[in-house]
Amino acid sequence: MDTSERAVVKRVAQRQRRSVEEKRRIVEETLQPGASVARVARAHGVNANQVFAWRRRYRQGSLELRSSETPGLLAVRVVRAEAGRPKSTASQQRPSGMIQVKLPKGHLRLTGCVDAEALRVVLEKLLG
Repeated sequence: MDTSERAVVKRVAQRQRRSVEEKRRIVEETLQPGASVARVARAHGVNANQVFAWRRRYRQGSLELRSSETPGLLAVRVVRAEAGRPKSTASQQRPSGMIQVKLPKGHLRLTGCVDAEALRVVLEKLLG
C-alpha cells in the first residue's frame, strides 16, 4: 500500500485579453453558415459563453472597430460661469441624475446629464 503524499498542482489559467479586432473575427466566424459557436470557441481557446456575449455586443454595435483618429480620454478645463449671465436655479440646485461605478482601482461618479457615447468611451478605456 502506497502511503506517500502526492501534491496536487492546479494550473491557474491567466486571463487572456483579446483585441476588438480579434473578438470581431471570432464572432464573424461563428456567423458563417453551418458554423458551431462551441467549435469556433474551442478552436480559439475561448469559452463558448464568452463568444455568445461577444455576439450579443456585435449585434448591438458595441463591438466596433475604432479608427486611430478616435480620441481616447480628453483633457478637460473647467471654466467659471460669467458674472453677467443669469444662472438657472433649477439646474444649479441638484443634478438630474448620478451614475456611480465601482472599479477595482477606484470609483467613477458622473452627475447631471451624461452623454452615453462619452460614458461608453470612458468605461472602455478604464475596463479595457
